[in-house]
Amino acid sequence: MIFAEMEYLEDHWGFHEELKEFLHGHFSRLESGVQGDSWFWIFDGEQKVAIDTFSSMKHQVKSDRAGQHVQKVINTLLLKYQVNVYAEPKLEWHEDV
Repeated sequence: MIFAEMEYLEDHWGFHEELKEFLHGHFSRLESGVQGDSWFWIFDGEQKVAIDTFSSMKHQVKSDRAGQHVQKVINTLLLKYQVNVYAEPKLEWHEDV
């Protein structure tokens, strides 16, 4: 599910390193990469929050389920960035209705 989408002026490839540096300053378990798209996985115990550009030209905050782990990532991003938080999570194209 998609919970939020970030707003920024540059393209996501140029923004990746800045976002990576910021997230590393706030989360200890972080994986990331650029493979055509930019992606980050943030782990909180058994929970994972993804921030990626797989279904948008801007980074979106995603997780299998709502919870504190998602809100913590969104709140952290809001410390520095413009983030559009959806009132209701949106399903990705591959998720069941």
